Amino acid sequence: MLETPNALIWVCRLRHRGPDWSGLHCHEDCYLAHQRLAIVDPTSGDQPLYNEDKTIIVTVNGEIYNHKQLREKLKSHQFRTGSDCEVIAHLYEEYGEEFVDMLDGMFSFVLLDTRDKSFIAARDAIGITPLYLGWGLDGSVWFASEMKALSDDCERFMSFLPGHIYSSKQGDLRRWYNPPWYSERIPSAPYDPKLLREAFEKAVLKRLMTDVPFGVLLSGGLDSSLVAAVASRHMTQSETARQWGSQLHTFCIGLKGSPDLKAAREVADHIGTRHHEFHFTVQEGIDALEEVIYHIETYDVTSIRASTPMFLMSRKIKSLGVKMVLSGEGSDEIFGGYLYFHKAPNKKELHEETCRKIKALHLYDCLRANKATSAWGVEARVPFLDKEFINLAMSIDPEWKMVRPDLGRIEKWVLRNAFDDDEKPYLPKHILYRQKEQFSDGVGYSWIDGLRDHANKQVTDTMLMNASCIYPENTPTTKEGYYYRAIFEKFFPKSAARLTVPGGPSVACSTAKAVEWDAAWSKNLDPSGRAALGIHAASYEESTDVKTANLVDGPSKKLQSLAVKTATVV
Repeated sequence: MLETPNALIWVCRLRHRGPDWSGLHCHEDCYLAHQRLAIVDPTSGDQPLYNEDKTIIVTVNGEIYNHKQLREKLKSHQFRTGSDCEVIAHLYEEYGEEFVDMLDGMFSFVLLDTRDKSFIAARDAIGITPLYLGWGLDGSVWFASEMKALSDDCERFMSFLPGHIYSSKQGDLRRWYNPPWYSERIPSAPYDPKLLREAFEKAVLKRLMTDVPFGVLLSGGLDSSLVAAVASRHMTQSETARQWGSQLHTFCIGLKGSPDLKAAREVADHIGTRHHEFHFTVQEGIDALEEVIYHIETYDVTSIRASTPMFLMSRKIKSLGVKMVLSGEGSDEIFGGYLYFHKAPNKKELHEETCRKIKALHLYDCLRANKATSAWGVEARVPFLDKEFINLAMSIDPEWKMVRPDLGRIEKWVLRNAFDDDEKPYLPKHILYRQKEQFSDGVGYSWIDGLRDHANKQVTDTMLMNASCIYPENTPTTKEGYYYRAIFEKFFPKSAARLTVPGGPSVACSTAKAVEWDAAWSKNLDPSGRAALGIHAASYEESTDVKTANLVDGPSKKLQSLAVKTATVV
């Protein structure tokens, strides 16, 4: 039995995710608590949400973009709010546990059925919104948007798998999302640029569903620029977006003098947005590291490097009164956009690697984008990870995604070509065909070098030499990795916490595949894009160029949090 005051303590740890309202429902020894960031229906959509007789209670972190269509299927039900998430309670009442695949959106939710004291929890297909599952020594089962809400009370906890549902009746996780591409079988659908473009435009348009001010994170790279260009074109087609005017707001952050800031400004001028530039220094980033690691809950080097400027920018964005932004995560995973994909030997291996990258997004880019923004009560929506768009893009014969210099095809050519419109250009040609910049490298090589220099001053050679004794699990292999690990362990000392970070801190998750494709990669353990030997224009140059944070091109509704404890049903 968890006392109510304790419930209030652990939900307060997630108040940053949803500062607009707090809700708590108690049923015997079951508690559903919610911190709300009000994006849709701010006046009446407070959570938890209920069915008509309040026997079904649900708390949701996410956006259900097709909620209006689902309401048409539920005309016999009475809705109390205009919240997009209320459909979940009624869908369960109508269809039972098998309704989750009907949802189009990003979500993590927990639902309690008081009629038999059963409960379910589910996470969206890709894991855009975070969710953790934990177990207490007393047999209790816990769920929360961040593990900091579970770390004191759970002996063991883990990242809830994307595309899965947990049912107390069955006592285990099962997969609800089973698209054809998930088996990694090689697809054979022809490439249709018009179909791909229309699917992405639809994905962006549905994410303009909002009752609060919003904008787009714009770095000047391909993915963020396409999101901004499409959003700007379709602003007038969204009923809710129109109330904030016809001019889209875009945001960019970088070190002063950054050429990427210039590129973002050029894109903003081309598409006609109200553009906002923010600057930060290397020292400001270093000063924020502890807070960043506390919020993003990882010691992965690449994630921390990329999260820091995004974290700093989200604070600025929130100060302007903006509560929702569109972001460009996922494109590189879907289309093989990272520079090591240049070395893919054949379409089979390329496709299998894109599948593995998408399946790992919830541990890397989705985690970063969600937690770095929600730390300041800002929601990030990601149109490239739209369920319908992914299914279409992953059905294309991967031969079209292969880098073919002999045919003039660079990385992500299928996406670039789909938006190459001479009559009504979405983007300037040199932006549309701009080379991929690794997310953390996009901040500027001086940013990464500054982090390394700082870590080298904090970690001695002896400390690194004995790292395996201190950190036998996922042992750090660089001083920078050791430094981040030490900060992480200070906040999250339990073994269960460190095991939520896969693969070790100093080697990117696909380094093994990169080395397999090109042995030259083994010469560099650093996950920086500069490891793209002979591919990236700036690879291994002693560059002092300063580049902006590529806040979208690198890898959630109300980024409100849910933290739920229920009794185990025997």
